[in-house]
Amino acid sequence: MELKMMIDCLSDIGVDDEHKEMAKQFLESGQKSELIGYLKRCRCTLMDEMHGKGSNKVKNLWRTKQ
Repeated sequence: MELKMMIDCLSDIGVDDEHKEMAKQFLESGQKSELIGYLKRCRCTLMDEMHGKGSNKVKNLWRTKQ
């Protein structure tokens, strides 16, 4: 998948517009290795929110699928 398409889809996975714009800036300035690192940090943050202590998001997702 192209990096530009990936950045355009970030909203679909819960990345806010501020972080999406930062990713676009990395891409437009040619800083691909920084972009990859930034996207990894965004992913880790989202995973922490999803699976963090006291989070019921995963439990609620499971319940809705049953």
